[in-house]
Amino acid sequence: MTDYRRPKISGATWFFTVNLAERHDNRLLTENIDGLRQVLRKVKADHPFAIDAVVVLPDHLHCIWTLPWGDSDYSTRWALIKAGFSRGLVPGEGEQSSESRRKRGERGIWQRRFWEHLIRDDKDYMHHVDYIHWNPVKHGWVKRVSDWKHSSFHSFVERGIYSLDWATEPVEAVEAGE
Repeated sequence: MTDYRRPKISGATWFFTVNLAERHDNRLLTENIDGLRQVLRKVKADHPFAIDAVVVLPDHLHCIWTLPWGDSDYSTRWALIKAGFSRGLVPGEGEQSSESRRKRGERGIWQRRFWEHLIRDDKDYMHHVDYIHWNPVKHGWVKRVSDWKHSSFHSFVERGIYSLDWATEPVEAVEAGE
């Protein structure tokens, strides 16, 4: 078995990618967005952290969290979020069942692991915020970032960090084929 170790840095800011086990033609996250939001609120209440930026796509999500000073345990938070979301689903919904998962009592909703990246500085932070907000366009779900509703992009617009047409080509350029 792989001896997988994650860095533990108190009060750090992290970028995460968390995927469903079955990603092909799976819209489980956006179809159950209210359940995901409810679980996130519960976990945040019990184990405080800040969600700096987030995008929820049909089959995966990206986010940036900042943990409180003296706390480095993001793994427990993700375990609680994944388990809480899974418990709220109808049995069999969006699941990837295997003998290994059944033996462990796992539902098979999520990939077992997640990807984390320690944010190093302001430039790295903004690069990942931009990546998060661009992701629905990258995956072809929308043509404009502002059209995706399951994103913190709109709160960034409200705070004046982005304009509503951020990362959108001028209409004239698109029509001219530039």
